[in-house]
Amino acid sequence: MAVAGECGDCLLHPPALTHTRAVFVYGFPLDRLVPRFKFHRDLAAGQLMAELMAGPLALAPRPDALVPVPLHPNRMRQRGYDQALELARPLAAALALPLRSDLLRRVRATAPQSELDAGQRQRNVARAFRVAPHAAMPDHVALVDDVMTTGATLQAAARVLLGAGVRRVDAWVCARVP
Repeated sequence: MAVAGECGDCLLHPPALTHTRAVFVYGFPLDRLVPRFKFHRDLAAGQLMAELMAGPLALAPRPDALVPVPLHPNRMRQRGYDQALELARPLAAALALPLRSDLLRRVRATAPQSELDAGQRQRNVARAFRVAPHAAMPDHVALVDDVMTTGATLQAAARVLLGAGVRRVDAWVCARVP
């Protein structure tokens, strides 16, 4: 029996994510703030984004841990920081939740998702993530990222976590592209 609101595609191919919470729609002023944070090393913008996320996310079902969507080490070296980790740190502190940046690794360098269409995004992140070997998996985690467009990255990460024993994976993002 279908749950109200489930589309045919979701019935045929159930998503790995149980629930996605986007605090904002990606538009003004987030469309100015996110690039400053993500591409121009404005960590204060990221701190503000995390603070703005904390209030609404305090009402969400509490996960056992927050897991930032990791960058590949090459991209991390280029950028100098991982924007998802910079969002997750203050968010975890504000909500008194464990931060588990040790659980998930990006093991395959991928093209920037912003340059790809929906199908290319899915192929781009296929097999891009692995869990840390021998890590004890929490039952319920929330993946943290800055922006969700098609959800391909979050779905790929969630599938890997579910395959490693996590029972429920939610996504908590600052903004969702309409």
